[in-house]
Amino acid sequence: MRILGLDSSGMVASVAVVEDDILVAEYTTNYKKTHSQTLLPMLEEVQEMIELNLEQIDAIAIASGPGSFTGLRIGAATAKGLGLALQKPLVEVPTLEGLAYNLCGTSQLVCPLIDARRNQVYTGIYAFEQEEDHYRLQIVEPQCAVDVLRIIERLNQLNREVVFLGDGVPVYRETLSGNLRVPYTFAPAPNNRQRAASVAALGEVYYRQGKCVTAAEHQPEYLRKSQAEREAQEKKMQNQDETASS
Repeated sequence: MRILGLDSSGMVASVAVVEDDILVAEYTTNYKKTHSQTLLPMLEEVQEMIELNLEQIDAIAIASGPGSFTGLRIGAATAKGLGLALQKPLVEVPTLEGLAYNLCGTSQLVCPLIDARRNQVYTGIYAFEQEEDHYRLQIVEPQCAVDVLRIIERLNQLNREVVFLGDGVPVYRETLSGNLRVPYTFAPAPNNRQRAASVAALGEVYYRQGKCVTAAEHQPEYLRKSQAEREAQEKKMQNQDETASS
């Protein structure tokens, strides 16, 4: 089984190929260029390096959100375009689950944090349960957009050691250290940001479970409205209030 993984949900742009539980190739950058400029050239580079015929992949695993609105749209457009052209299914891997899978096998709780601005984070809580010769991802708290203090409160309630990762860690590091009452650590550099390898690996698991959609069906999972949509809604409500008071 051969799975192509794509992740452009944050600053990271990442492409990977996983075949029968083996990582064959991965190309990841965490730099300023927009994903519209990088994602397809990265895929072409991977294809050339491993002599990959895209017709031979079984499915395309895509980090389906939440994350950067622009990044998610670019990733969705790329995955949908490839899926339609190749007539291949898409496997939607929630961004936070893909991030947590970077630490597959740990005995700690895993809490990814993606900075969602406005004092909120995209987050969730995960654990890994050993089953015979593999580990299964458990969703302790599903991905959500909440105030960082809310997720800290929940972690304190669970009373288990936790490891954090994601671009929200440096933003809220002081808040974490000042409010957590459980032991905690931070994931090292190779594992603390989005990776298409994890998206592809978890996508392979979900593909075997039949969790697929057609390219036409796929839509990113934003979890909350974009800033432009929020501002438009606030302006509409303000206009309504002014009309009512006049």
